[in-house]
Amino acid sequence: MKIIDNPDRDLWLELIKRPSKNPFELEILVKEIFEDIHKNGDSAVLKYARKFEKAEPKALKISKDQLEKSHEKVVPELQKAIQLAKSNISKFHEAQSGTINEIETTEGVVCWRESRAIEKVGIYIPGGSAPLFSTILMLGIPAKIAGCDEIVLCTPTDENGEINPVILYTANLVGISSVYGIGGIQAIAALVFGTETIAKVDKIFGPGNQYVTAAKQMAQQYGTAIDMPAGPSEVLVIADQTCVPAFVAADLLSQAEHGEDSQVILLTDNEEVRTLILKELEIQVEALPRKDVTRKALENSKAILLSSISECMQFSNFYAPEHLILAFENSRNLIDIITNAGSVFLGNYSCESAGDYASGTNHTLPTNGYARNYSGVSLDSFVKKITFQELSSTGIENLGPAIELMAEAEQLFAHKNAVSLRLAQIKNNTSSRN
Repeated sequence: MKIIDNPDRDLWLELIKRPSKNPFELEILVKEIFEDIHKNGDSAVLKYARKFEKAEPKALKISKDQLEKSHEKVVPELQKAIQLAKSNISKFHEAQSGTINEIETTEGVVCWRESRAIEKVGIYIPGGSAPLFSTILMLGIPAKIAGCDEIVLCTPTDENGEINPVILYTANLVGISSVYGIGGIQAIAALVFGTETIAKVDKIFGPGNQYVTAAKQMAQQYGTAIDMPAGPSEVLVIADQTCVPAFVAADLLSQAEHGEDSQVILLTDNEEVRTLILKELEIQVEALPRKDVTRKALENSKAILLSSISECMQFSNFYAPEHLILAFENSRNLIDIITNAGSVFLGNYSCESAGDYASGTNHTLPTNGYARNYSGVSLDSFVKKITFQELSSTGIENLGPAIELMAEAEQLFAHKNAVSLRLAQIKNNTSSRN
């Protein structure tokens, strides 16, 4: 990790930069693949699978039989752990179902809002060396709770053209039956346009590397919504003298092991604490199976000494981390200061891994500073909000004159007339009764 001491504020903008590829080169590549898949469908999807994933799926769509038998290849202990996580995630997201509140804004004018599920959603699950089956829980569960009609899951195969059985088990447990063995840019393009085999969807969810993130951003240009531009994982840890250095080091490594383009940031107001954490980091990284990947991620990472915890909080808000860990006692006292973060972990025992797997909160979160303007995935991500209003004759009488004046001021006389006709009819009906 890069060691930085008390940087001036005018250097903060440089310090919050994430590792990235040339966006223009990425855009050219993504557009080329999108156009090819739009034109050639499945054949183009398979061509890019062979080119980028060095494998060809044995069948694009996973059969119902494969899904139902997937439990046979997953040890019972892991099945129980996944079921526990499913229970907690379900509880947290079911609690997000709001009640319908009708509001009478003016006498005779009633307004309210209702949710309707997005009909067709696509879920992208990273695979390869770290198959993120936990993301199926995070996305499939709220999609099911919301009532989405169709859920399509895409995930890359291994070099033998097969999908990790834990991914298939988790998909089947959640109730997702449309699973396709395809990843990368080509998977996102297939979900955008639809192919002979893969269904076109209305919104795409799921994390991925910078290629997948660029593809999701391109998807919006073709009219397909996305959850957020969620790219390489990141964590920012703020630690003081009350932290447990071994815990902090473990949390930093848990994100660094995601990939070479991940980034971890340590902030502290205590130089001795930083030294202890960095020593623990060196000890623990040696024991990791993915230590080569993890070390490369640490090269993009920083351990920054600042003057106070207050200044650390200011830097964190400026950085807008995907995950924020407050590794010190009484961390709840600083919650109100937090303005930009995807998900926050309070105190020495709230490891980020809990949120990744089983505490109940969603781990699909905004990265690359997008926590300034995006929220993490929730039940709301899978629904549209439709507003309703109902005006009685009393309501249009009370509201109508103001609408007429405003419409006329904007020179939109058809708008005014839609009100005037109704007011005139009410007046005529009143006169005839008298």
